[in-house]
Amino acid sequence: MLQKREKVLLLRTFQGRTLRIVREHYLRPSVPCNSPLCPQPAACRNDGKLLSAEVTHYVIPDWKVVQDYLEVLEFPELKGIIFMQTACQAVQHQRGRRQYNKLRTLLKDARHDCVLFANEFQQYCYSPREKGEAMEKWQTRSIYNSAVWYYHHCGNRMPIVMVTEDEEAIQQYGSETEGVFVISFKNYLDNFWPDLKAAHELCDSILQSRRERESESQETHGKEYPEHLPLEVLEAGIKSGRYIQGILNVNKHRAQIEAFVRLQGASSKDSGLLSDILIHGTKARNRSIHGDVVVVELLPKSEWKGRTGALCENDSEDKAPGESPSEPMPTGRVVGILQKNWRDYVVTFPSKEEVQSQGKNAQKILVTPWDYRIPKIRISTQQAEALQDFRVVVRIDSWETTSVYPNGHFVRVLGRIGDLEGEIATILVENSISVVPFSEAQMCEMPVNTPENPWKVSPKEERERKDLRNTHLVFSIDPKGCEDVDDTLSVRTLNNGNLELGVHIADVTHFVVPNSYIDVEARTRATTYYLADRRYDMLPSILSADLCSLLGGVDRYAVSVMWELDKTSYEIKKVWYGRTIIRSAYKLFYEAAQELLDGNFSIVDDIPEFKALEEQSKQAKLEELVWAIGKLTDIARHIRAKRDRCGALELEGVEVRVQLDDKKNIHDLIPKQPLEVHETVAECMILANHWVAKKIWQSFPHQALLRQHPPPHQEFFSELRECAKAKGFLIDTRSNKTLADSLDSANDPSDPMVNKLLRSMATQAMSNALYFSTGSCAEEEFHHYGLALDKYTHFTSPIRRYSDIVVHRLLMAAISKDKKMEMKESLFSNKELEELCRHINNRNRAAQHSQKQSTELFQCMYFKDRDPETEERCMADGVIYSIRTNGVLVFIPRFGIKGAAYLKNKDGLVISCGPDGSSKWKPGSLQRSQNKITSTTAGGQSVTFHLFDHVTVRISVQALRCHSDTIRLEIISNKPYMTPNPELSHQNSLLLKSELVKEVTRSVEEAQLAQEVKGKVLQKEYQEFCQTKGRSLYTLLEEIRDLALLDVSDSYVM
Repeated sequence: MLQKREKVLLLRTFQGRTLRIVREHYLRPSVPCNSPLCPQPAACRNDGKLLSAEVTHYVIPDWKVVQDYLEVLEFPELKGIIFMQTACQAVQHQRGRRQYNKLRTLLKDARHDCVLFANEFQQYCYSPREKGEAMEKWQTRSIYNSAVWYYHHCGNRMPIVMVTEDEEAIQQYGSETEGVFVISFKNYLDNFWPDLKAAHELCDSILQSRRERESESQETHGKEYPEHLPLEVLEAGIKSGRYIQGILNVNKHRAQIEAFVRLQGASSKDSGLLSDILIHGTKARNRSIHGDVVVVELLPKSEWKGRTGALCENDSEDKAPGESPSEPMPTGRVVGILQKNWRDYVVTFPSKEEVQSQGKNAQKILVTPWDYRIPKIRISTQQAEALQDFRVVVRIDSWETTSVYPNGHFVRVLGRIGDLEGEIATILVENSISVVPFSEAQMCEMPVNTPENPWKVSPKEERERKDLRNTHLVFSIDPKGCEDVDDTLSVRTLNNGNLELGVHIADVTHFVVPNSYIDVEARTRATTYYLADRRYDMLPSILSADLCSLLGGVDRYAVSVMWELDKTSYEIKKVWYGRTIIRSAYKLFYEAAQELLDGNFSIVDDIPEFKALEEQSKQAKLEELVWAIGKLTDIARHIRAKRDRCGALELEGVEVRVQLDDKKNIHDLIPKQPLEVHETVAECMILANHWVAKKIWQSFPHQALLRQHPPPHQEFFSELRECAKAKGFLIDTRSNKTLADSLDSANDPSDPMVNKLLRSMATQAMSNALYFSTGSCAEEEFHHYGLALDKYTHFTSPIRRYSDIVVHRLLMAAISKDKKMEMKESLFSNKELEELCRHINNRNRAAQHSQKQSTELFQCMYFKDRDPETEERCMADGVIYSIRTNGVLVFIPRFGIKGAAYLKNKDGLVISCGPDGSSKWKPGSLQRSQNKITSTTAGGQSVTFHLFDHVTVRISVQALRCHSDTIRLEIISNKPYMTPNPELSHQNSLLLKSELVKEVTRSVEEAQLAQEVKGKVLQKEYQEFCQTKGRSLYTLLEEIRDLALLDVSDSYVM
């Protein structure tokens, strides 16, 4: 029987008035307690996560403990934790969405022994707030009363320890109820977990940081920054148009000077501004940090400034030599922060000399973040000297108006500076990527497939699915050695003479049940993360590499899209969607499929499925397969031509495949040759994605997950147009069709690099392709600019993308809806889907950044110990692709590296080239025009560098203690580089990357052997976190993207 109560809320309006709202509040006699000791599990409905039966006591943290010590409560050693609803709501209202979401994730995580108890809906726990009672006192009293009820509910069989920071509560409740103990959190750790050193250190760090904040707030310092405006003033100002809302993006090359606010929400439509807003200097930033959602006030036009066009090594240079700002742009200052998007930051402690300069007894230390865009953070510690050689994780606690720097606390050590595992861990933390192993609870949900107990198709599924095993020739075409085969193809002639094209995708949703432990984990990860030397899977390998992998010769569940096509025009007559059972006949690799397409049948010996066949049978099956590949290619050409007529773009990207030897060690990196079968497979996948997008949108117009690619802003194409003009080409960017045609015609017969770089620039001008909920956008905004399609989604890779899992469920629900059957799938509402899309987009960006950063790490490791003056491989041919006021940007095809080359150094000297092309530094000046830059010495000698000129570049590494190492490029001749070894020039340029990989692999393995003798310092941590790795680096990467040519190539992902 529900009991009705009234809850009074006091809310503030935009105008600052207080509004009294009365809401109905219903109490229940039973809510889930999630305890194995529950005397009435049916009444409590304990069907979710349960507390461990092996604990000696339950812990109930007070609201203040949850707010301040949540990261200590995250330690998996702490078990039996009950979070009260009262404490969770306090975190939501007082600490913001980020920490509240962190708490929600912790509660869902099967690895952590903690549950939520809805005490405010339990009629015997609910305590109404008394008149005049402080909110904090009521919250503590409510949590204590609930702890007492919980103790009695479990039959007084499990002691309860309530931990609080309220001394009065400890005195008042400490001995009030037998079996319920009320102590401080510090006391709890000291008595119950004396050996959990890491938790004690973290607790002390948080406590020290909190005490300093409290003491600082009592002191009267001069203010370094103005106060932020109250929330109601900010909201009213945004509504009226006086203030503008957006996300702060700091320029990592000029972090002390330049930041930009990208408009969002109503501000982007109502402000009338066409560009970002420049925030010049840290004072104008007013304590906001990169990624925060801020509110900006525009400055008068007379105070507007321009962004700088000079190359700059790092943010310590306030003015680069020869710097001249561009045209003034809208400039503003931050007046408030709507959402602090603070995260874990990797930092480096100052060196021994720097610590000594701060004083021997100094406890407050300024640490330098690995990310240039984050300001230095002040933390309190006595371990500064011991930690100076390590990468360390810290968190920011506050940033007061009286402090130049934010205050934070130490969390944990990652590894030594320069060690491979420490640097990889840094990349993961900086991108907020969690790589913990799948939990026992998650693995218990997985199906079994062992020699003793092999997995089989169930009779129930055989009845409900369309069986294609004996009627369709199904096969896959993938990179060599691919394990996670999530797509297969089929084509056949129907009785009426028409063709049937089929795309069959692994039915992951059959095994991943909505809201199961593995579903929640996959949703959190959102994608498989591919680093340069390893991958972290979204799903366990029993699914990704086995039961959901459409391997040859085995029965598998699939979700299929099959079209009936006209036999001559290939126009689509009708389409069928549904669940199927398939048995792939061939697991082909791209090169074999291309050879068969070209008529070279000797490749049959390399296809395992043909080896056991007799000659007559082999010939018949070969003819059948060759016909299928040829017909698929014809169909793909037709589909591609249709998209081309609508303006589909072909943009520049280079992919590299890893070739392994018999022992699974790296043998070579082979550049992926552009084969026609690549396009054949891609077109079939694009077609399936397009038709599934149309289907789910028709069935669920307000809650379908699609992928949009908005048209780029025309001003972003200005550099592309100017660069093409320098070579005599005209690039028309008015539409995707005109852009595609212009790029196709912009070919320099004498230098193929020109077209590659122009396509690279076009890619960089593109907006990001993003997932969205159809209920959040108008239909005219659904369009995919790059693919020239009105509707598009991702359906074809559910093994490695959570978006595809959502789309599979939507498709199944749409099919059920068509058949007027009850929908088994629980769908997200528009609001839930919108939030999920934001999360997936965020995780995709993290995956792209981490992949790019790990590639750069390996490039630096390869060149780090080489002498650039004498080592032949440190010299290379480079192509100039952009002009700056004090230098040029250069691309090196041989190693796939992009970087800056200065023509004016820090001493003010400019580059000078002699008759033989060799360069020297001399006094002089630079003169830049649109497509060239001229260096003139004091003696009157001059040299001019044009766009797309080939120059000789020396490659070296700038080793940085606090940040990632960077590649340095120096022009040593204004003539193209000619290799002394003629054999090298005949090799494919990117092939030499294999030597880079092997060299780094060998160095790391030698270092690991040396460490094994001294003791496995980082080995244990690595085994705990890394999921997929073979004997050597690159072992399990089937295919990686060469990110060097396109700095933002993955920003444009179809």
